[in-house]
Amino acid sequence: MKKLVFIFSLCFLLVSWAYGEEIFLLKVEEVISPAVGELITMAVEQAEKSGGECLVIELDTPGGLAASMQQIVKTILNSPIPIVVYVAPSGAKAASAGAIITLSAHIAAMASGTNIGAAHPVNLGGKKLSKEMTEKVVNDMVAYVKGIASKHNRNAKIAEKMVRESVSLTAKEALKEKVIDLLADSLPDLLQKIDNRKVSLPTGEKILHTKTAKIIEIKGDLRYQILRILSNPNIAYLLMMVGLAGLYFELANPGAIFPGVIGAISLVLAFFAFQTLPVNYAGILLILLGIIFFILELKITSYGLLTIAAIFCYALGSLMLFHHAPGYLRISLKVMLTTLISISLFFISIMLLVIKAQTSRVKIGKEALIGEAGEVIEDISPGKLGKIFVHGEYWNAESDEAIKKGEKVKVVQVNGLKIKVRKI
Repeated sequence: MKKLVFIFSLCFLLVSWAYGEEIFLLKVEEVISPAVGELITMAVEQAEKSGGECLVIELDTPGGLAASMQQIVKTILNSPIPIVVYVAPSGAKAASAGAIITLSAHIAAMASGTNIGAAHPVNLGGKKLSKEMTEKVVNDMVAYVKGIASKHNRNAKIAEKMVRESVSLTAKEALKEKVIDLLADSLPDLLQKIDNRKVSLPTGEKILHTKTAKIIEIKGDLRYQILRILSNPNIAYLLMMVGLAGLYFELANPGAIFPGVIGAISLVLAFFAFQTLPVNYAGILLILLGIIFFILELKITSYGLLTIAAIFCYALGSLMLFHHAPGYLRISLKVMLTTLISISLFFISIMLLVIKAQTSRVKIGKEALIGEAGEVIEDISPGKLGKIFVHGEYWNAESDEAIKKGEKVKVVQVNGLKIKVRKI
């Protein structure tokens, strides 16, 4: 009898797994950016269309952009299906923007060994804010986060401290202070603990059934992958430098076309990426000024001073480009130095080739003969023409001195179809 009960129970579990509720899982292990905002919006829509029981966002982030965070919070608060934010695995964190996203979830959970908090707003622009403006920004963020915490009956005072004092809590502290709803050591443990839990949605209350639900992981599509790549400050920086190098090559060598096309496309992608990143525009202006100095070097004899100024502008502009951004949104020093050296050598090489082409002697026409050495084929004397072989051709030649056959001469003047030479 016990065996029959066991077999029946096992079959029931298998059927429930195959045909029961579906839980959608989205893993976010990166900086909160516009790409992540679009990914979460897409995941909510997909889970809703598929009739998912809920969407679990497994979160591990150091923070990110306020605009992207607000987009995500808005999506969560207005979601027609329950959103569970699970800070995991152990060692993960929901810092800054991640903390506010966790507070906005219908169910907020954390794994042991994780932390949450440090949500003080940081100015990501190029200029320093005044004391009054900083206070306004902080107060605005405090009101925002308190409203979110209160909506889900979470500790608004601690949420305020996260913003004002950059307070950070461990998972156990967060549970004790009622910042989150529960602790879970793993995803199966989380699904067991939220089973039969009631959540409030814009459309009404819903009771979750997650104990035997099937887990479906959502992956980002091609659009997300492209946005994710472009949102990387190192990629954005490289695109800008490649774009400037391509346009410089096109200006230095008109008609090359391919470098100009690649440069223009790279610049468009770079400026698109800059819209999603905390860029200091003084840095961009300095880099553009460096390009202008390189171009002027081709037109003005500065004995290398403009080149030195251009390289200095590149270096200073690169350092300033993401200077006020948090560490995770800055350019890697290795990438910066490698790019600066490579681009500078490229510009200098192109500049030297152009200068060499501009200063080299003409190789065709009458002007090409002047200064060329030749050999006398027929004697030359004052008042009497002779013949010489020069520049691969036979020419009638005259001279103010007598020159014998076989002697070497140098062309000093071209007069129509005859040339004037002198003995070497």
